[in-house]
Amino acid sequence: MRSFAEYQILGRVGKRADAGTALKISIAAEYGRRDDRGDFQTNPFWNTVTLFREQTIAWVRANIQPGDLVLARGTLRETSWDKDGETRYGVTLAAEDFALLAKKRAAPDAGDAPDNTG
Repeated sequence: MRSFAEYQILGRVGKRADAGTALKISIAAEYGRRDDRGDFQTNPFWNTVTLFREQTIAWVRANIQPGDLVLARGTLRETSWDKDGETRYGVTLAAEDFALLAKKRAAPDAGDAPDNTG
């Protein structure tokens, strides 16, 4: 029997960056907690997702914007790179599937606000 590990990230898109023939996307997953007063506080964690398929990359470039809610599914991969003469290490989700769940909501225009002046 074949074994594997699959992971998914659901969150909002941050930055996109070309990485050779791949496309890297940062996705914020929100983890909430209650503070000492009992108020709910969000704690975003930025994940790196890497896309390798040309067709998916083209679709993302045409349809995905920062703030959009997306779902990425794939496998974890260790990465390394050189920065200022030091080798750095990280983890990326090598996405097999990538889906748009909701577009970023536009902030209401001042002209759209209801006039409650009487």
